[in-house]
Amino acid sequence: MELRHLEYFVAVAEEANFTRAANRVHISQPGISAQIRQLESELGAALFDRSTRVATLTAAGKAALPHARATLAAAAGVRDAVDDVNQLVRGRLAVGMVTACTVTPLFDALAACRRAHPGIATDLVEDNSDRLVDRVRAGTLDLALVGVAERPPADLASLTIVSERLVSLVPSRHPLTASAALRLSELCSQPLICLSTGTGVRSVLDRNCAAQNVTATVAMQASAPDAVADLVRRGLGVAILSESMAASYPDLEPIPIVDADLEAVLALVWKPATSPALRELLDHARRAFMP
Repeated sequence: MELRHLEYFVAVAEEANFTRAANRVHISQPGISAQIRQLESELGAALFDRSTRVATLTAAGKAALPHARATLAAAAGVRDAVDDVNQLVRGRLAVGMVTACTVTPLFDALAACRRAHPGIATDLVEDNSDRLVDRVRAGTLDLALVGVAERPPADLASLTIVSERLVSLVPSRHPLTASAALRLSELCSQPLICLSTGTGVRSVLDRNCAAQNVTATVAMQASAPDAVADLVRRGLGVAILSESMAASYPDLEPIPIVDADLEAVLALVWKPATSPALRELLDHARRAFMP
């Protein structure tokens, strides 16, 4: 029996699916199935009921699971103790970021952490902010850079990077450029081009509209700010983006929204209990974002 057998066993037990577990431990589905069968052969008992699509623990599997977890934790403790003596940090981190949102300081932090600790491997995942937050809560992501409305989730540890207002964005010859500022009620009579539901900026827009008791006319939505800006250039509507996003498109005219008081927040979020690898990455992230 090897530690990897126990790792695969725990992964299948927690994912209740051989394919998801294989993806989690970075081997093929036939490979993890073969390793589990080898473990079962050594133990002389089936650990999973394979009669349905869900991998369900047998009585033997349920009895073995806490001991497998304890063994893996003890092995990790041995490695951590030795690494502490040698001042090494190892581990694998899953880091999430908003789809199509290139944030240079995050990449700087990942690069600096890798140079300082080559034993830390990182998987980068893109998704919308709502799903990233859910994955941090579920423990399938260690850290995520997300956009949220007003403040980061209270149940997660966080580092706020920026908090800023929403602005509208139009082509230079659009009739709205005659206004120095706009109210949400004025904007909501226009066809709006927004980021997708589940993104931080869209959540801020929806909450601001609800606070002013107005309904936005969303003509089109896209998952990336570049796509939103390109649609506006084609005269298809008025964009709603955050101030920093809008600054990336100098050919378009930003117009402040006077009564959109709830701000868009960009923040790093993670669960309060951290591994040594995550603590190192967070140290580099703080230096990168707040030099």
